[in-house]
Amino acid sequence: MNVLPPDLTRMGHLMAPHGLRGAIKLFVIGEPSQMLALKRLYIEDLGWRRVTSVQPVGLGLALHLSGIDTREAALELRGKQVYAHDRELPRLDDGQYYYHELRGLPVRDSAGTPLGDVIDVQDMGFQDLLVVRHAGGEALIPLQAPYVQVKRGAAIVLDGAPDGLISGEAETVPPSSEVHLDDPALPDDEAER
Repeated sequence: MNVLPPDLTRMGHLMAPHGLRGAIKLFVIGEPSQMLALKRLYIEDLGWRRVTSVQPVGLGLALHLSGIDTREAALELRGKQVYAHDRELPRLDDGQYYYHELRGLPVRDSAGTPLGDVIDVQDMGFQDLLVVRHAGGEALIPLQAPYVQVKRGAAIVLDGAPDGLISGEAETVPPSSEVHLDDPALPDDEAER
């Protein structure tokens, strides 16, 4: 995979050809309507491509991209990640945000005490996770958790988060390669799993 240009936000991934003339279906992270006004997209391993047409299809979109004129060419793009430049993304309503806007934000508790900084946001499908660097290492925090408040452009506030979610002491968990099912330290019911 090529090194990505800076200031890109992942918008989704290409799925399968749509028709015979090079259109391809796009699975969109978030609301598909945010993609309708984009004039160009960055395609993994291919680079920038002009969007020549876009139309809603099912839960996603069908795109025609410059230089992709056949079903076979579209098929070659299957699984490729799709990005847009941060400056070209449509404006969002109050209370909405793009993941790139969260990176670098400080994380604080409800009293304003600094806990760490957001270094990444991971889309895990069923939930999105904030990757927070803190004094003891890194923590993964569910973005949609009721105790997470996003103050766009200011901070992430954890109000009522479970104790120990972010702490100064890193928890030591052995890598899975070091866990042995016949370990006598494990209770019998866990050793049989």
